[in-house]
Amino acid sequence: MRQRRRLRRMAPLLSRRLWLGRAVTWGGAVAVSLAALLFARGADAAQAALLWLLHGRPLAALALTPAGLALSVWLTRRFFPGAQGSGIPQTIAALHMTDRRAIDAVLSLRIAVGKAILTLLGLACGASIGREGPTVQVGAAAMHALGRALRLPRHDMRRGLVLAGGAAGVAAAFNTPLAGIVFAIEELSHSFEARTSGTVLTAVILAGITTLALAGNYTYFGATPAELDFGAGWAAVALCGVAGGLAGGVFSAALIAAARGLPGRAGRLLMRHPIGFAVLCGVVLAGIGLLSGGSTYGTGYAQARGVVEGTASLPPLYPVLKLLATVVSYLSGMPGGIFAPSLSIGAGLGEWLAHLVPRAPAGAVVLLGMVAYFAGAVQAPITATVIVMEMTDNQRMTIPLLAAAMLAFGVSRLICPRPLYGALALRFQAALERRPAG
Repeated sequence: MRQRRRLRRMAPLLSRRLWLGRAVTWGGAVAVSLAALLFARGADAAQAALLWLLHGRPLAALALTPAGLALSVWLTRRFFPGAQGSGIPQTIAALHMTDRRAIDAVLSLRIAVGKAILTLLGLACGASIGREGPTVQVGAAAMHALGRALRLPRHDMRRGLVLAGGAAGVAAAFNTPLAGIVFAIEELSHSFEARTSGTVLTAVILAGITTLALAGNYTYFGATPAELDFGAGWAAVALCGVAGGLAGGVFSAALIAAARGLPGRAGRLLMRHPIGFAVLCGVVLAGIGLLSGGSTYGTGYAQARGVVEGTASLPPLYPVLKLLATVVSYLSGMPGGIFAPSLSIGAGLGEWLAHLVPRAPAGAVVLLGMVAYFAGAVQAPITATVIVMEMTDNQRMTIPLLAAAMLAFGVSRLICPRPLYGALALRFQAALERRPAG
């Protein structure tokens, strides 16, 4: 009798379907990590190609960038509708959908592949975009495809896989496992449900192990020993928090307003001639690139890393020009994320503000600028803190970073009451629902 009861309690642990589901999660997490690493190598190659093309001939950007953006937007509208933008709003929208066909349309492998290819095209032609947001959509799509193959019957199980795929994408893209978990809680799901927590944790851990095994224990923006002792130097926390919140809030409000449709002649041009509008955006991007000496092209990864490690300095107008380039890239309608450009803008902002706070170490102010602007832009202060802390291998700055991020979050909310990704997800979901069936 006792043995039968023990066997009944063990039955769920011996379930073939349970272990098949776990195998799917494990295999999917490894696949997401491999895709993220491949995507990262492709992004590096695309930016290297751009540097080679423009070396000694910077004016070539006036032809290359408009042509590249036009091609990207045409391919997006013709073959990959739904691939435009970051990819995080699409993932959030999919998490709140119940119609399987709508979710399949957002997280199809075809869209994921197109997203990756077109992001690389954008980087190769000088757009100010990142690969991290697209990696979230690629990761979510990969997990969703595996869930479909397994034919999971329950919506919460399928949702858990999508959430795990997005979190694993962040963890693998930045080599920041903790940030992947926090991002899933704070931004993607806005909750931590017991039904999906194990799936998310497992996926992030396995993605982190795979990244560590193949790429080593690297830090995305290098390492910095910067510290900020409590005292007069803490004025930098307030300064960066307010400035980052203001700039990030304006950036978010601009993108949300653009998602509703541009006003006036620009809006009419975009509706009637989207390819022509992309060409115009390309000309503006090339002009910004020429003004910045080419520093605003691409992700901004090299610029931010140089500032964080103290091996390079940015032009005084870099934060403003990089912000404008990122907004223009988004307005063009091409695929591409804002994670890396936002962190780069924040690094430039921190370097500039460091001159106003001489009692604070310049390296510490750079980190505060990064976390403040990023928190202001995406309104996810804990994610911003953990990402910057992990990406720079600096736990000594945790409290100042968190304080600056929370202050920036509050200031940003005064300008932009709705979080960027959540607002864009609602717009994307509404547009998808208005689209005729079939």
